[in-house]
Amino acid sequence: MSKEVTFILVIVSMAIWITVTREAEKPSKEINWWKMITLLSAGSLSALVTTITLIQSVFL
Repeated sequence: MSKEVTFILVIVSMAIWITVTREAEKPSKEINWWKMITLLSAGSLSALVTTITLIQSVFL
């Protein structure tokens, strides 16, 4: 994967996790749980892909 694609993936991942943090700061009754589940899934997947990409770049 090219460095530009990795950089964009990292930026998108950061934006997702910032959004998760903002949603989690709301009172429990105001949290949109479908949005939270979707963001957590997307954030976890993007973090996993980013981690794998960075580990591969170290060993190659």
